[in-house]
Amino acid sequence: MNIAVIGANGKTGSLVVKEALKRGHNVTAIVRDKNKVNKELSVIEKEIANLTKEDLEKFDVIVNAFGIWEESKFDLHSVYTKHLCDLLSGTPIRLIIVGGGGSLYVDSSHTTQAYDTPEFPDIYQAIARAAGKALAEVRKRDDVQWTYFSPPLEFDAEGIQTNSYIVGGEELIFNKDGRSYISYPDYAIALVDEIDTPKHIQKRFTVISE
Repeated sequence: MNIAVIGANGKTGSLVVKEALKRGHNVTAIVRDKNKVNKELSVIEKEIANLTKEDLEKFDVIVNAFGIWEESKFDLHSVYTKHLCDLLSGTPIRLIIVGGGGSLYVDSSHTTQAYDTPEFPDIYQAIARAAGKALAEVRKRDDVQWTYFSPPLEFDAEGIQTNSYIVGGEELIFNKDGRSYISYPDYAIALVDEIDTPKHIQKRFTVISE
């Protein structure tokens, strides 16, 4: 399968690349600086805003692992989501978005999201709501084969790979230890599992470690 990973040099994107390559997929990195990725990878060196339909038409799946921590640029999450959706509109190409966990619901009636609760850290409010706006943007699109993949509240860059996880949907879920947790490596495994066996077309899902 031909897969493009936007943000392939980031913490999440690089692990998705590694896992996809391990499974025999053809992977292309879409990055701003080709010198920051493995020189053996195929590369498209472009800003997301400058990507064209022609750039993406050869791929089966686009993984958008774009991330930014400058608050003045948080709106790019939804801006870029719309741009990618416009490029992929009406095509069979899948768009899998590495999303945020703050927009997961904490109730079965889906009226309260995690970032609306008093326990949600103030430091993450702005980025979580920006990611939530990107989710709202992609939900509008019935013309795109999108999947929005929310990590849980604890998304551990230093965590170990266990090759085991539990899948959830729109709601925040917890493991047997009461934690909403996954390591980056296990998240990457779950994402490539979704590529290999699609189960969440035009849906959002989440995962936690067992």
